[in-house]
Amino acid sequence: MIKSAFKNLFLIIFSTLIIYSCSQKADSVGYIVKDGQMAPNFKMQLIDGHTITLEELRGKVVMLQFTASWCSVCRKEMPFIEKEIWQLYKDKDFIVIGIDRDEPLETVKKFAEKMQITYPLSLDPNADIFGLFALKQSGVTRNVIINKEGQIIFKTRLFEREEFNLMKEEIEKLLK
Repeated sequence: MIKSAFKNLFLIIFSTLIIYSCSQKADSVGYIVKDGQMAPNFKMQLIDGHTITLEELRGKVVMLQFTASWCSVCRKEMPFIEKEIWQLYKDKDFIVIGIDRDEPLETVKKFAEKMQITYPLSLDPNADIFGLFALKQSGVTRNVIINKEGQIIFKTRLFEREEFNLMKEEIEKLLK
């Protein structure tokens, strides 16, 4: 009887692990979301104290920029996002939100000030938001472009000028 119960428990745990691992199948750069799928909804706390959900941003093109103050590639990319994307489209149906991976509020505020960015930054304790889009052990410096209906349209990893320019073209198309 006990042997049978352990066998059943083992099968349940094993099945659950298989289902979980299949649902976490990542692409070659760690993304677990795909272009064309609906972006997962989540709540985020901006560094100005406001709290919003991704769903509340429907009707806008959304750029999620996954970042961290310790990330040199993020620091390289952020001035380009500020100048070539945010300043150009901020008065349209568009928003960039930098999602800072697992850092305290004061660190993120200093980071925004030092980088001289004006687009909103959000906190991401425990990388929970990041984990909705990519495997948590994957690196930051990622951008996810979401259309007005909430679908993921374009994703980047690291900062390569050619890919960055393709992302800008995609944003421009979505705003027409």
